[in-house]
Amino acid sequence: MNTLPDVPDTATVYPITVRWSDMDAYAHVNNVQYLRYLEEARVYAFKDWFGQERDLIDEGMLVVSQAIDYLLPLEFTYSPARVAVWCSDIGAASFGLGYAVCGPEGDDTVYARGRVTLVAYDLDARRPRRLGPSEQAALQRVSGPAPHLRGDRREGRP
Repeated sequence: MNTLPDVPDTATVYPITVRWSDMDAYAHVNNVQYLRYLEEARVYAFKDWFGQERDLIDEGMLVVSQAIDYLLPLEFTYSPARVAVWCSDIGAASFGLGYAVCGPEGDDTVYARGRVTLVAYDLDARRPRRLGPSEQAALQRVSGPAPHLRGDRREGRP
């Protein structure tokens, strides 16, 4: 059972190593490293969600937007942080992922929340492609509400 705040039970949680080199001059994880943590969790999630025999990354998947709220400074620890990832919306050719970057086991603090929008992409034709029924079904199994970010009120999101 998931105990992370504002993370749906459908989310998949991955341990992500916080490296000493991820730290900045203020002795906490540098902001750009969070996006790398989201990327790493996404790579693992795609293998789990879509199967080992099929890799959406190789077939073509592009990040078209990213948004992240840095809530608290994450400091170095020898135990891996955890990144929760889930599908927050599904379109014809695109889908959104929600994320929560959390402390190691025993620390359910959410240090950052993020959203990423991806589009399925036909690499040969160099254009977006529609998500297939099996892709939509896999995303539906891990779907949950989008994480609320600070800029949502300005954009008219609830």
